Amino acid sequence: MEERLQKVLAQAGVASRRKCEEYILAGRVKVNGLTVNTLGTKVDPNKDEIRVDDKPIRSQDKVYLMLYKPKGYISSVTDPRGRRTVMDLVKSVGVRVYPVGRLDYDSEGLLIMTNDGEFANALTHPRHHVPKTYLATVKGVPHGSQLEKLAAGIELEDGVTAPAEVEYQDVDLDANESVIRITIYEGRNRQVRRMFEAIGCTVVRLKRIAIGPLQLGGLSRGKHRPLTPQEINELKQSANQTHKFQKRG
Repeated sequence: MEERLQKVLAQAGVASRRKCEEYILAGRVKVNGLTVNTLGTKVDPNKDEIRVDDKPIRSQDKVYLMLYKPKGYISSVTDPRGRRTVMDLVKSVGVRVYPVGRLDYDSEGLLIMTNDGEFANALTHPRHHVPKTYLATVKGVPHGSQLEKLAAGIELEDGVTAPAEVEYQDVDLDANESVIRITIYEGRNRQVRRMFEAIGCTVVRLKRIAIGPLQLGGLSRGKHRPLTPQEINELKQSANQTHKFQKRG
C-alpha cells in the first residue's frame, strides 16, 4: 500500500514527520536509488528501497516514554554547543527515540519521547492544541487581575496568546514567591516565561507537570518509564478531541 514518503519515514522512527519533510527537501532521502525532494511523493514501504543519508530505513517496534527532564538539558537529539541533551538520559532504552516538542533548558518536568513520528505529530501539531500544565514559581505575589490577563490572552511580540487556565497553587510570603498553576494550549518558544514577563513577574522555576491527560506523578528527576497502553490511547484521544473541537469552532 502506498503512503506519503514523510509518513513512512516517521513511522519507521527516522524522526518526527515535520523533521522528515525537512530531510526530503534537503535531498537526504532516496527511493530506489533516486533522490526524492518533493513532499507528498507516494511510496510502498514493502516494495520500495528507501534510504536516508544512504542508510536503509527499517521498521521498529514503537517505543513511548515519559521522562522527567531536569534543568540543564537540551530537548533535542544533538546540540552544536556541546551541552547535555535528553538523549543522555535515555541511553539504556536501546532504541533511538526523540523528544516530542520541547522543554526549555532552564525548565524541568514532563517530556514525552518516542520513535513514533505520527504520534509525535499528533501531539505537537498546532491545530491539535493539546494542553500542557506547568507550575511556575514567580517572584512576588501577582494580583488576581494580572492572572486574569494571562487567562484571557495577553499580547506578546509574536501575537496574543490563546486563553489559558491560571490559578494560585501556593504563596510563600517569607520568600516573597508564589507558585502559579497554568495550563496553555499552544507551544510557542518560552511561552510561559514570556507570559509572566508580560505582567511584570519573573519566573524563577518552571516545571511541566502534565501533557493532556498524562501526569508527571512521582517520577524522579532524570528518570524515565514506558507509557502504558492506556496512557498512549488517552494521549491520542486528547489530540483527536481537541482537533475536532477546533474544527467545530
